[in-house]
Amino acid sequence: MPLYWARYGPSGAPALLVLHGGPGAHHDYLLPQMLELANLAGGRELIFYDQRGGGRSRADASTPITWRTQVGDLGAVIGEFMLDAPVIVGYSWGGLLAMLYAAEAARDASLPRPSALVLVDPAPISRRHRAEFEREFARRGASPRIRELREDLAASGLRERDPEAYRQRNFELSVAGYFEDPDDASDLTPFRVSARVQQQVWESLGEYDLAADGTLARIELPALIVHGRQDPIPLASSEEAAQIMGAELVVIEDCGHVPYVEQPQSLFPPIERFLHRL
Repeated sequence: MPLYWARYGPSGAPALLVLHGGPGAHHDYLLPQMLELANLAGGRELIFYDQRGGGRSRADASTPITWRTQVGDLGAVIGEFMLDAPVIVGYSWGGLLAMLYAAEAARDASLPRPSALVLVDPAPISRRHRAEFEREFARRGASPRIRELREDLAASGLRERDPEAYRQRNFELSVAGYFEDPDDASDLTPFRVSARVQQQVWESLGEYDLAADGTLARIELPALIVHGRQDPIPLASSEEAAQIMGAELVVIEDCGHVPYVEQPQSLFPPIERFLHRL
């Protein structure tokens, strides 16, 4: 089944292939903020696509979607657009997908190899780190400040007065635990996650550990990892990945999991410097 894609930025400029998070989400929640990538290093064309089973990339419900499905799709997208050794920018789950793809491409000649990776707050590299993230995100969701914001919304009458605005605010509070300051979770582009796809992909990874099983050691590419200090995904996950891959690690202070909203002024300059060095 076809995948939905979109292009932004100057046509003919060097391309960045941008992978959204999830799994089971869609690309446009990264907009408009991540369009700033198009202005870096002399101008870049940005290629996004909705990963299979999310957004406008439909999937056959009878066929499971695994991490290998997503790796195969990523290779097909690179081939379809005839991208010659592209730079892959992966956010959250997209960062983990970029690592999985680069490791598979290193040993499978049928997969086109990327030239470099930019990983923005990548998803945990092991099941152990993922469990740490799940505990921390649950703790934040029950924090006094987020409870207070939910109570304020319930008492506002917005649900009856403006149902669309109520849905928007309810969405923002559902993701507020990703932010260093829950009050920064505003004016966000809403998104939906396919629970079926999310569950299938994570189950397909099993008790994964990309450090221990040698996956990360196979990646021999220039790489930049950017991670918010207050991200509920443990910084130790990105530190371990950077050490094994020989990647540059930039830690953004006073920032959670959403640096393109929380700290764009600290996110894009190191990416631009990395692209210039390439």
